[in-house]
Amino acid sequence: MDSFDYQILKIIQNNNRQTTEDIGLQIGLSATAVQRRLKALRQSGVIEKEIAILNPSELSGHILVIVEVVLVQDGTSAINNFKKKTKNYPEVQQSYYVAGKNDFILVIAAKSMHRYDIITQELFLDDESILKFHSNVVMANVKVGLDIPLP
Repeated sequence: MDSFDYQILKIIQNNNRQTTEDIGLQIGLSATAVQRRLKALRQSGVIEKEIAILNPSELSGHILVIVEVVLVQDGTSAINNFKKKTKNYPEVQQSYYVAGKNDFILVIAAKSMHRYDIITQELFLDDESILKFHSNVVMANVKVGLDIPLP
């Protein structure tokens, strides 16, 4: 990757709806060159997905909860089972296996508190491999970013 690739990535991290012509004008490349580079970045896996980011608070009552999870044991089987389990819930937006006082950190977007209650029952309370979990209900988004700092 060269400086042009990094410049393209910086631009599309902020707004991936810009045309290749607009990107090219900003960095001094032709639209065709930008297109070629974007294709290579996608094929190599540097660009994993291009998505729309929705605001949960604008979608009729959705709540966002950050959950800290501690497993009873740190065995490979328990860890892999919980990883697999979280992938089956569309409400689990992000699931991180972490080092530290917790084993997992989850970001859950539920359509209501009632739905979140059901999720906690199924994901945590009914699972004997869960020692404890702590829910943090998001009151306001202060900063939400997915940009990766680039050179």
